[in-house]
Amino acid sequence: MHPMYKERNREGVFQNLIMRHLTDNNSKFKEYLRVDKDLFELLLENVKDDLEPSRRRNNSISASEKLALTLRYLATGESYRSLAFAYRIHYSWISKAISKCLESIVKKFLHVVMPEPTEEQFKKISADFERLWNYPMCCGAIDGKHIRIVCPPKSGSLYFNYKGFFSVVLLAIVDAQYRFVAVDVGSYGREGDAGIFKKSKMGEKIIKNQFNLPQPATIAGTEIKVPHVILGDEAFSLQDNLMKSYPREQALNDREKAIYNCRHSRARRTTENAFGIMTSYFRIFHSPIPLNAEKVDNVILACCILHNMMRDAKIPAPQQRHLEDINTLTPTEHMVSLSKPGNSRSKDSAIEIRNKFKDYFCGPGRLGYPRN
Repeated sequence: MHPMYKERNREGVFQNLIMRHLTDNNSKFKEYLRVDKDLFELLLENVKDDLEPSRRRNNSISASEKLALTLRYLATGESYRSLAFAYRIHYSWISKAISKCLESIVKKFLHVVMPEPTEEQFKKISADFERLWNYPMCCGAIDGKHIRIVCPPKSGSLYFNYKGFFSVVLLAIVDAQYRFVAVDVGSYGREGDAGIFKKSKMGEKIIKNQFNLPQPATIAGTEIKVPHVILGDEAFSLQDNLMKSYPREQALNDREKAIYNCRHSRARRTTENAFGIMTSYFRIFHSPIPLNAEKVDNVILACCILHNMMRDAKIPAPQQRHLEDINTLTPTEHMVSLSKPGNSRSKDSAIEIRNKFKDYFCGPGRLGYPRN
């Protein structure tokens, strides 16, 4: 063992910086690890059993140190070798500790923070979209992003996407408060947008109308009856419960369709904002992630979980709530949109539903935009 590592308890960042200076200063603690002390303690309480060494020794790496190391890795994207010099832990052990901590966070919190959405949850999301984004009967916005990775060994062109780099795909449904409702992680970067959506569990449930969406209802104050829908961009096909904007060529020559596209894009942009906020929380997404595919999936899932937990702490009371456009928090160059599809035929019923929303936005709903 190199003498440097033997001085971990005396010279390492965890003891010298975190324990001596940051634990008594919540703002600096959050600035360093991205989570506040209360959230850190909640995480530690749940993952401690998985991270504690089986045989406790004087120089054992504690569960709290492993958790702090993992959060710092997500917050900065530093290499294992860089963290090794700061924390006085060999990079091979850092690799094992971070991998085990990410697995534990996903195992303990995924189904708690992002359980399968219920009808009641979708009704609340729909009310939030109508109040905050002026789009009624909306149960979420869906989007997919290519997350840049270092090419895995012997993977050929599986992860090579249309933008010319290697990636895995994060497909997510986001609510009106920028929280992830459901995510699908791990599709190959080379796969097309339509294929990723159709093969994912959430895509299958949306297409088959098995996603616990509420039954069709009339928009408040009108006689217009429409189903509850999810909003997507041009990468998705128009479905009865999945709306997308009108083609640009049509909107240029039709004012009513342009109005619908404006309202649609304004509500759907919650996905872009959510991805942007997450990349600002966790700068590991600002450069290619140099891990194998399975570990990358856990990184993405853990970041989505932590993002939701931090968003819950930031959302004020309803009477004080006011969301503004977050133009500065758009996704980085390492998290880019799915490719645009070719021409596809939409069902007549889906086209009729979109026209009903258009008629509402240009008729009874026009006075509510923008809504204070």
